Amino acid sequence: MRPLRYSINVTLDGCCDHRVMSGGEEMHRRAAENLERADGLIFGRVIYQMMEEAFRPAAQTAEGRSDPFVRTIDAAKKYVVSGTLESVDWNAELLSGDLAEAVQRLKQEPGKGLATGGVTLPLALAELGLIDEYEFIVHPLLAGHGPSVFAGLSKHVALKLVDRVEYDSGAVALRYEPQR
Repeated sequence: MRPLRYSINVTLDGCCDHRVMSGGEEMHRRAAENLERADGLIFGRVIYQMMEEAFRPAAQTAEGRSDPFVRTIDAAKKYVVSGTLESVDWNAELLSGDLAEAVQRLKQEPGKGLATGGVTLPLALAELGLIDEYEFIVHPLLAGHGPSVFAGLSKHVALKLVDRVEYDSGAVALRYEPQR
């Protein structure tokens, strides 16, 4: 069974507005490393469209082709959960039907793993107990606005720290697994 891994960049106050955090080379390198651990990405509509807008065109430039994150995300198989999109491309397919069944089916396939990010879809996946690893990359700033991760979660999820990496920027990547 391939694991489903969740990763998100957050500020110290728990916000995840990507516009206030600096990506930088070390964060792109971390994201590329995470993507290389997966052979499929599960996105909600918002994250899929945001990633496609930000990174698909860049993959066509000489500069974009040299960025490992851009190369990795461009080539990755993507699964998109959406009730409004009728079609997707960029090496993607729409997931339809029951979310739990669709994700369980993907997890049963052979491979390295699945990756997801964002706010809305991961909340639903956490509610269903489908996330096998949580990574929070905490940036040293206070945003004071933006969505909060897992706001509205109906039950707590006890986690065990399994890895920690500090970066020159002051960001800290904290990786957890659910205590089962």
